[in-house]
Amino acid sequence: MTTSARAIDPVHRRAAGILLHVTSLPGPHGTGDLGEGARAFVDFLAAAGQQVWQMLPIHPTGAGHSPYSGASAFAGDPSLISLHDLVDEGWLEPSELPPPLADDRTDHDAAWAVREPALRRAFSRFRPGRDYERFERDAASWLADYTLFAVLARVHGGPRWTAWPAALRDREPAALAEARREHRDELAYLGFVQYVFAQQWARLRRHARARGVRLIGDIPIYVAHESADVWTHRAQFHVDATGEPSFVAGVPPDYFSKTGQRWGNPLYRWKRMRRDGYRWWRARFETLLERFDQIRLDHFIGFSRFWKIPASEPTAEHGRWTRGPGADFFARMRAALGELPFIAEDLGEVTPAVRALRDRFALPGMRVFQFAFGTDVQAAAFQPHRYPANCVAYTGTHDNDTLIGWLDDPGGDGAPRSPAQAALERQRALEYVVGPGATLDQPAHLAILRALYASAADTVVVPWQDVLGLGSATRMNNPSHADGNWTWRMDRGALTPALAHRLHELARVYERLPAPASA
Repeated sequence: MTTSARAIDPVHRRAAGILLHVTSLPGPHGTGDLGEGARAFVDFLAAAGQQVWQMLPIHPTGAGHSPYSGASAFAGDPSLISLHDLVDEGWLEPSELPPPLADDRTDHDAAWAVREPALRRAFSRFRPGRDYERFERDAASWLADYTLFAVLARVHGGPRWTAWPAALRDREPAALAEARREHRDELAYLGFVQYVFAQQWARLRRHARARGVRLIGDIPIYVAHESADVWTHRAQFHVDATGEPSFVAGVPPDYFSKTGQRWGNPLYRWKRMRRDGYRWWRARFETLLERFDQIRLDHFIGFSRFWKIPASEPTAEHGRWTRGPGADFFARMRAALGELPFIAEDLGEVTPAVRALRDRFALPGMRVFQFAFGTDVQAAAFQPHRYPANCVAYTGTHDNDTLIGWLDDPGGDGAPRSPAQAALERQRALEYVVGPGATLDQPAHLAILRALYASAADTVVVPWQDVLGLGSATRMNNPSHADGNWTWRMDRGALTPALAHRLHELARVYERLPAPASA
C-alpha cells in the first residue's frame, strides 16, 4: 500500500457501493476482465465516494455460464483474465492480441475462444519461479484436483464425471496417477492459467485497497454436481454408489416461481462434515478471504434449514425442510478464521431460528427495497425507515428486475405479480420516496437511491443498472428464464465525472464518505 492510500474503514461504518459483476465491465475480448477496465471502475468508485464493490461469484462457470454453477468452488474463472496484462508481463507481444470483439453483450463462448490460444502462447514463454511455487503451496488443497478434473472433462466429453470410466469416476489411485502422467503438460498449462488469474486478482485487490475500496464476493451455499468439489469429496455429499445425486437443493414455491426452484445441486452430508471440523468449508472460506474483504453468503437460510428435494422429483414442490448445521458451523468457523466478515443473504422464508442464527454471530442481513411494498412476509422490514444499522440495503439483487423495470412492470401474463399488485406496489413505492400527495420532481430511481442512502443501514449497495436508471432489458438474471442471462454489459462511456459527482454528493449528505486520510 502506498503512503497516500486510505485505510479501509471498518465493516460497520456507514458506506455505499455498487453491485456489478466483472463480466459486465467494458473490455475488448468478449467480456469484462481483471485488467484496465476493472482498475478504471475502482478509480471511479473512489472518485464517487463509494467504498464497496460487490460482484457475483468468480469461479469457472458451468451450465448456462451461470456464476452460481461452477466447476470449482476454489478456482478462478480464466475467462476473466486480461490479455492486455499478459503483454505487461512479457508473455504476449502486442501484435499477438486478438482483434476486439463486439462489447454490447457478454459473449462467454467468444471470450474463451480468443483467450485460450493467447493463454497457451503465453504459457509457452512462462518459466516457473518462486512466485509460482508459492502459489502452488497456497493452492495445494484444491489445485491438483481441479486441474485433473478439467483435463478429464475435456478428454471424456464433459464434466459429467459419473459418465467417465469407473476407475476415474471412483478416483482409484492407480487410475489417477496414470492420468497425471499422461496429461502432465496439460496439467501444467492449467496450473499456469490459475496462477495468472491469482496474479491478476492480487493486482486488482491491491489497486482497490490503495483507493479505500473494499471488495465483496458472493459464495453460493451449494456447488454444482459436475464439479471438481463433488468428484473429489464425494463422501461429503448426498450421492449414490455411482455418484449421482440422491437429494438435491432448491427452494419451495415463492415470489420467483409457483413451483419453486429446483437447483439440482447435491446436498451436503452435514453430519459427516462436522466430524472433521467442516474442513472443506474452512478451506473454501480461507481461499475466498484471500480475494475479498467481505463475503455474501448466498442462501443463508440453508445453514439453519434447507429444502431437501428427492433427486427423482422434476420440480421443487415436493421437498421438505431439514435442519442445517446451525450455530455449530459458525462457531467452528469463527474459531478457525477469527472475525466472520460475512453478509447473510436472509431472504425468503426466514424463520425466528434463521434470525437468531444471524444475530448470534452479528452478521448483517439484507434489506431489498423491491420487496418492501408487496406480499413478501418481510415486506415491512424492507422499508428503509425500518432498517437496522447492522444490515446491507439493496435496491434489488442480481435476480431482480431493475428498479425502472420493476416500476414499469404491468404485471400479469405469467409475471410474479398481477396487474393490480404491480400498480399498488408502484403507487406505494413512489408515495414512500416523494411523500403523500407530492409529485415526483426527479427520476424515480434517484429518489429511491436517496431513500436508501438516508436510511440507518451501515452499507448501501446499488446494482449499477439502478444507478443509471436502466430498464428490464439490462437485468442480469431472470430466474424464471433459462436463456439470455448473465450477458449484460455497461457502456464504455458510463463512467462520467457528472455521475461520480452525483454519487459523491449522495454519500456526502448522508455521511457515507470514507474517513479522511490520516496524516
